[in-house]
Amino acid sequence: MAETDAHRFLISNSVSALIWHFTNRADSVYVSGNNFMYFSEGDPKARISPDCYVVFGPAQRDRNSYRSWEENNILPSVVFEFTSKKTQKEDVSDKMQTYEQLRIPEYFLFDPTGDYLKPSLRGYRITPIGMYSPIAPQEDGRLVSEQLGLELVADGVRLRFFNPATGEFLPTLAEAQSEIARLRAELERLKGQ
Repeated sequence: MAETDAHRFLISNSVSALIWHFTNRADSVYVSGNNFMYFSEGDPKARISPDCYVVFGPAQRDRNSYRSWEENNILPSVVFEFTSKKTQKEDVSDKMQTYEQLRIPEYFLFDPTGDYLKPSLRGYRITPIGMYSPIAPQEDGRLVSEQLGLELVADGVRLRFFNPATGEFLPTLAEAQSEIARLRAELERLKGQ
């Protein structure tokens, strides 16, 4: 459960922005967050609840939880945790160790308040020997997600996704809703001509 308004925004915006980004992709992509991801059939304790995650292969559809064995044993390619006072130790130790053991290719941590992580945005990529190695930030502080083909940008208490292919940020929920309203109004105007 999200701890603050900022954390709730991060979870909902990240999930919706990434769903929007992958909507027209030819292959299936499942994006979710803040639900249980089970990774070992028959062991209900073998579970974790990422704040946001992206799985390439399974279709985007409603699920109560993600069970890897029901999805051809496909695990997420990218996981995000939004760190808070309550979760900081778990995010940088237990969860990180679990994701590393599962060989999740990329793991990102973001602390919207900047109180618990320095720098507030960190990324890790799995190495060929199965250990996480820090992702070096670009000169502007952005982190590149090879899995997503996006750059991650810490913008105060917000995490934004930048698409270098289009030169644009993925829209936030509010921006997407505003654009939909604008397009509807334009459509109505065109119908009236």
